[in-house]
Amino acid sequence: MSIPATIPTPVPAWPATVLMIGCGNMGGAMLAGWLRAGVAAERFTVVDPALEAAPEGVELLRALPEGRVFDLMLLGVKPQMLDNVAGTLTALAGPDTVVLSILAGVELASLQARFPDARAIIRVMPNLAAAVGKSPMGVVASGLGHEERAVAMAFLGALGAPEWVGEDLFDAVTALAGCGPGFVYRFIDALASGGAALGLDEAQSLRLALATVEGAAALASASPYPPAELARRVASPGGSTQAGLDVLDADSALMQLVLATMTAARDRNAEMGAAARKA
Repeated sequence: MSIPATIPTPVPAWPATVLMIGCGNMGGAMLAGWLRAGVAAERFTVVDPALEAAPEGVELLRALPEGRVFDLMLLGVKPQMLDNVAGTLTALAGPDTVVLSILAGVELASLQARFPDARAIIRVMPNLAAAVGKSPMGVVASGLGHEERAVAMAFLGALGAPEWVGEDLFDAVTALAGCGPGFVYRFIDALASGGAALGLDEAQSLRLALATVEGAAALASASPYPPAELARRVASPGGSTQAGLDVLDADSALMQLVLATMTAARDRNAEMGAAARKA
């Protein structure tokens, strides 16, 4: 008897209608992820004056629709644009609509103040891997009952691995799960650049770097051992891997660099949240 590697997850019936306000890089990745998971394109309406085209079946508007009610309204504009659009969206965020925000730094209280009549508000921090159903996500919400929380998580689950977190930790989640891919891409670029500096062809070095990181991440995800133990198992005492690890581990150089990087991202997210509260 063979067991399939993955078991398809049923597409939830809610939300039957989704209004996306803005469809940039992150919003576009989420839309792609939902469509990839089998959510019908006809459920989505995108309002974006700059988007050249929407995926087949997705309604694309240049202005807000009038006289229509949506189950879910996704805020995908830049955080600093929130106050420019919030007033015009109030009529669309009534008692039958859940507001889903991916705006970095904008807290639930700030969203509730701008959308007081919304049925509920969900704040989520995904990353671009949502497009392939591989995004970690921090989620916090207000106004959802127990069953509604489960349904919301099922819908977000099509994009990856959502987890409920306390809002007091949301800036930290953003630094790790939201900003983390950018830091990983920098490391891949550094690996490729290092290989080229050691004499490899640039294109070949990039291919090797990408394959190395892809394989290492897949193994780390499947392994019962934590990454620190996997690193130990790769390195033979006195060998070449250990020589490289000695450089990364000297004075906790890598740990300190990553912590400083994440702290800067967390603090910036907190600054944006403070600005939204004052607005």
